[in-house]
Amino acid sequence: MADQILKTVEKVEILTLQDNYIEMTATDNSAVVTRAIPLKDGFFRQPVLAEHGKVPVRDMKIFFSPLEREQITAAGLKLIESPSPVTLLDDTVLFLGEIPHETDFEKGFPIAHYQEDGQEKWDPIEDDTSIVMHLKGKGLVVISGCAHAGIVNTVNYAREVTGIDKVHAVMGGFHLSGIFFEGIIARTVEEIKKINPDYIIPCHCTGRKAIMEFEKAMPDKFILNMSGTKMTFIT
Repeated sequence: MADQILKTVEKVEILTLQDNYIEMTATDNSAVVTRAIPLKDGFFRQPVLAEHGKVPVRDMKIFFSPLEREQITAAGLKLIESPSPVTLLDDTVLFLGEIPHETDFEKGFPIAHYQEDGQEKWDPIEDDTSIVMHLKGKGLVVISGCAHAGIVNTVNYAREVTGIDKVHAVMGGFHLSGIFFEGIIARTVEEIKKINPDYIIPCHCTGRKAIMEFEKAMPDKFILNMSGTKMTFIT
């Protein structure tokens, strides 16, 4: 495909303001452990500072607070809606847009739904995406949100649309936590090893088990992220 011209950069700095393991799909509450639930009246709120809330997903329906286009424009922001990749910042950053589901194991979040005309439908969470930079002489730096399309799909799509196979770093949430995703941890690690990035930096919703598997499988490439960490990639 390679239909996006992404200019090279000589330096990429990433500052993590917040990253910790609190994940709503881990479902490990027990007689001993009770996780915080940052909810009020069924909506996510902010009593607990975390990337995601912790809830017993079998027993509770959660609603995200609505976000209207008018709220965005009222804040003085320019809203660009595009399912296709879009370059930003003088073509040095690529917004991937909607990421195709190509692998046979990354199926998305099975319990995510949205309402349309009073009907509840499965939500592929297509607005969850990633950004990509091309570090001169090193390859792509891919930063995912929660990778609901799958981190392997995400990285491969970045390679496809840029025409650049070499990947320097993959960082972000890979959403491999909890009962719905732990079964694909091994396959995900295997496929990422084939892509062979120079660095792998799993964050927040990747989950503790998957993070440990990445560290075990790719010890020389693994970086443990945490709040306050700055990553600096240079040519």
